Amino acid sequence: MKVLLTGAAGFIGYHAAKLLLAQGHQVIGVDNLNDYYDVALKRARLAQLNKLPNFEFHALELSDENCLAAFQSYGITHILHLAAQAGVRYSLDNPRSYVKANVAGHLEVLEFARHCDTLEHLAYASSSSVYGERAGGPFAETDDVRSPASLYAATKLGGEMMAESYARLYNIPQTGLRFFTVYGPWGRPDMAYYIFTQKIFAGEPITLFAPDEMRRDFTFVDDIVSVFPKILTTPPKKGHAIYNLGNSQPNTLMQLVDAVESACGRTAEKIMKPKQKGDVSSTFADISAAQRDFGFAPRTVLSEGVPAFVAWYRTHFNV
Repeated sequence: MKVLLTGAAGFIGYHAAKLLLAQGHQVIGVDNLNDYYDVALKRARLAQLNKLPNFEFHALELSDENCLAAFQSYGITHILHLAAQAGVRYSLDNPRSYVKANVAGHLEVLEFARHCDTLEHLAYASSSSVYGERAGGPFAETDDVRSPASLYAATKLGGEMMAESYARLYNIPQTGLRFFTVYGPWGRPDMAYYIFTQKIFAGEPITLFAPDEMRRDFTFVDDIVSVFPKILTTPPKKGHAIYNLGNSQPNTLMQLVDAVESACGRTAEKIMKPKQKGDVSSTFADISAAQRDFGFAPRTVLSEGVPAFVAWYRTHFNV
């Protein structure tokens, strides 16, 4: 495969690139290297990828009109579109950045795909956030998702609808991937497990928002990316499909805290606060479709994945 990978300097993008390159595929990575979180971490990921054969990187703003036009001559066979403005809480103060990245940026990828004669399949990142606030679970791809709890969720849902329309109009095979709270080494500094680790090693208290209410389907990054090659080489039979990719074993927020404290070997001082706007109480993936079609089988539990992250953190930051 010759893969155009957007968000190559991002957390999941970095791990996806490593796996695809290890399997002998060519990866053309693009990223705008924005400052939503520390750009040094993104550059450090890129430094690792640039050591590997068959990797080529281009810094560009994905929302710019025709920004991908130069790649029409590359013979791209597959697109893995992971670039996005992530984070629920950030969307409360910076809504335009979400429309720019997740709507306008997504449109440019679709327009590139529309005119790419060599393209076989486009897979793109969606989010468990599209399910909104709901009780019980697991959440299935056939569930109603018309009540997003945040602008972030609304833009990811909009991306799914845009993909559906382009699949129908222009016969572009597409697969949307709803990720459920992906974590692991080289992770995003805005996520709870990273913040907890950072503050614990700094001797600072951690803030917990509605800890008795919150639970997440924490999914280790290696389990997620392991299925990408199979997904990319299996275009949907009906033009557009959506799959949940999660661990399907939700953990409470306090279980996450316990796992981080155990891995760090320290106990944190805790500050309790109420639930924040835009947050949903629970996520829980029904992964039966991904199991059936791709053999998706996540194996990493929180007590294994969190220590792997903390070990990386200790090494990367010399803690």
